[in-house]
Amino acid sequence: MATATFAAGCFWGVEQRFAALPGVVSTEVGYTGGTTENPTYKEVCANTTGHAEAVRVEYDPDQIRYEELLAAFFGMHDPTQWMRQGPDYGSQYRSAVFFHDKGQERAARAAIEQLTESGVFKKKIVTQVAPAGPWWRAEDYHQRYFEKHAGASCHA
Repeated sequence: MATATFAAGCFWGVEQRFAALPGVVSTEVGYTGGTTENPTYKEVCANTTGHAEAVRVEYDPDQIRYEELLAAFFGMHDPTQWMRQGPDYGSQYRSAVFFHDKGQERAARAAIEQLTESGVFKKKIVTQVAPAGPWWRAEDYHQRYFEKHAGASCHA
């Protein structure tokens, strides 16, 4: 198994989309990329910890390649929005790839370069590419949120 970590706005929808991909074994929502140890959702939403709402994906590389996860990631959000996604704004909603090894870093940077050259996005891609740091699991009520709350929205 391998691990990948992505931030693409509200983590509820991002988790749901990754969990549906064949080859993804498990997902977990949490916080990473900040400075506060063991942050709470309230602290992260106050935009004072520097953390992003993120999804940690455990996947089987024999069933799905990291590049396919990247393609799904770039297809599920707008990587040109700085510190926001849609109506959600703040550094916790930034677009970020938190790489776990040099291969993931190279793949993320290559994907951004390819998307930039393709002209798919009319604005500059602002996705952060950074080393995966400490991971703080989000509170239980955030895990698989949409499965537990049918009809819920990230913009409630």
